[in-house]
Amino acid sequence: MTRKHWMLDVIVDLRSFATANDLGALADHLDETLVIATAELASLNDTAGARTNGKQNKPGQDPEDTGGHQYT
Repeated sequence: MTRKHWMLDVIVDLRSFATANDLGALADHLDETLVIATAELASLNDTAGARTNGKQNKPGQDPEDTGGHQYT
């Protein structure tokens, strides 16, 4: 799960911001989101990821081929 740990960090940061800015309902939803994300990420193996045409995406792949963003 370490490859996907950044996603959990982002959710925690968003939850902290919501709490610090009196956005209680948002913070509560982010708590639920964190539980769900943790469970779903734990169920994935390290080779899981976005796929295009049944093939694993590769670093540097054209985002137009995947419909996603490039994070390099």
